[in-house]
Amino acid sequence: MEENIVSENNMKHRSSVYDSMVKSPNRAMLRATGMTDDSFEKPIVGVISTWAENTPCNIHLHGFGQIAKEGVKDAGAWPVQFGTITVADGIAMGTPGMRFSLTSRDIIADSIEAAMGGHNVDAFVAIGGCDKNMPGSMIAIANMDIPAIFAYGGTIAPGNLNGKDIDLVSVFEGIGKWNHGDMTAEEVKNLECNACPGPGGCGGMYTANTMATAIEVMGMSLPGSSSHPAESADKKADIEEAGRAVVKMLEMGLKPSDILTREAFEDAITVTMALGGSTNATLHLLAIAHAANVDLTLEDFNDFQERVPHLADLKPSGQYVFQDLYNVGGVPAVMKYLLKNSFLHGDRITCTGKTVADNLEAFDDLTPGQKVIMPLENPKRADGPLIILKGNLAPEGAVAKVSGVKVRNITGPAKVFDSEEDAIEAVLSDEIVDGDVVVVRFVGPKGGPGMPEMLSLSSMIVGKGQGDKVALLTDGRFSGGTYGLVVGHIAPEAQVGGPIAYLRTGDMVTVDQDTKEITMHVPDEELAKRKAETELPPLYSRGVLGKYAHIVSSASRGAVTDFWNMDKSGKA
Repeated sequence: MEENIVSENNMKHRSSVYDSMVKSPNRAMLRATGMTDDSFEKPIVGVISTWAENTPCNIHLHGFGQIAKEGVKDAGAWPVQFGTITVADGIAMGTPGMRFSLTSRDIIADSIEAAMGGHNVDAFVAIGGCDKNMPGSMIAIANMDIPAIFAYGGTIAPGNLNGKDIDLVSVFEGIGKWNHGDMTAEEVKNLECNACPGPGGCGGMYTANTMATAIEVMGMSLPGSSSHPAESADKKADIEEAGRAVVKMLEMGLKPSDILTREAFEDAITVTMALGGSTNATLHLLAIAHAANVDLTLEDFNDFQERVPHLADLKPSGQYVFQDLYNVGGVPAVMKYLLKNSFLHGDRITCTGKTVADNLEAFDDLTPGQKVIMPLENPKRADGPLIILKGNLAPEGAVAKVSGVKVRNITGPAKVFDSEEDAIEAVLSDEIVDGDVVVVRFVGPKGGPGMPEMLSLSSMIVGKGQGDKVALLTDGRFSGGTYGLVVGHIAPEAQVGGPIAYLRTGDMVTVDQDTKEITMHVPDEELAKRKAETELPPLYSRGVLGKYAHIVSSASRGAVTDFWNMDKSGKA
């Protein structure tokens, strides 16, 4: 066990506000929580847990918070555990609750900032296990800019049915197969009962594992921690070490602003492309960069898409799960491989106080003969799978994930729906035929409100065998588990009068990944006529969703909630 690395009083850069005689009443309340004269001599370190018992992604995180506290104590500081919310995407998916998912990212960020600021902590560890926990924590970490580390709750183990690995997306796709007559209700029930065997974030290269990886690559979580499975000894060890490491950051005076540089975001995008990460990475990395005052734009993603190959054979478009990556060396082995081939910045500082290159020296290379990560000479795809499209249907941009998609372009008639529910009913009723371009609109950040994901809808299309035959477009989002010919984040969104608001069923639409084009074949004069004839619905105006709808920015800028003086397009 390490010696205490905290010397008395020299790191209480915020909690020293409690030291004077006039703060005796404040200390009286703190004594009721267990603090003593000795405790008051130590820096206060917050431990934020997004624990909730209604989702496997987060059900174990309260215990992890206790483990992190032990690390903080071991390093000689005073730990205090706090709680904040989570919304489980997989549970909310396809329900009205999905509108609260992206909204929760900013609630999480705001609540962490409020708690850490309100209690004058000197440093903190944030522990998350689901899609919005991670960027929410990182936004708070960037805004607070005090020593902080993010710790991931870990990936779930794969389910198993009849000797085959399955996961949550297998169940979503099973609905489409059942509707198409390719699977019985009993077979779907068997998927349901075996897909999620225990705690942890969804097991493919979906949003949770994408963001955990990106945060590790940026240097804001401990090396190797993102790929440690939730129930592994390695995971418990890295959670405890996070408590010690954040006190070390405090000793060094190392802050997030020292770590979250432009180069850190470039490397995060690079690894996201190589591993075939979620479309949500664009939204969240833009939002974190905004909080960190780093200049990052949606167009930057195409620069990396053109030069970084897709190497990982991971779900949803591949055959392996994230635990398989852990078994062959994990994220550090991938980073070592990319660094050796000049794709990463090895001289960046990280939360360990060491550089990326120094951290990676402690890790092995990819296991010889492994099949999860393909070689650069024979990649899964020669360029990256996340593409930013633009055109008269999305002047500010849209995001497509094309990993595993055989069709390079499609031109077909639009079938337009103003809700996901209506689109799902059309799919289940066999109204969607090969060659169609399904469009779901008025579900953007403002229009949803909350920009719901469309995993239910996209999985049904894939399950019915139409994944390469039907395009799906939306101003909403897609889960990291989605694959197929899908385009999300269309901006400007319909709610603010983006061109997608004036698209009509029967209009021809082109999506082309080679030219990065998304075009509606409607003459400008006809669009002007439709615009004059169309009355847009009012913004939602009640409760947290109403607040969110009125202040959230365009998806093209990360759907953040602290741009001021915005015009109706969502632009600052």
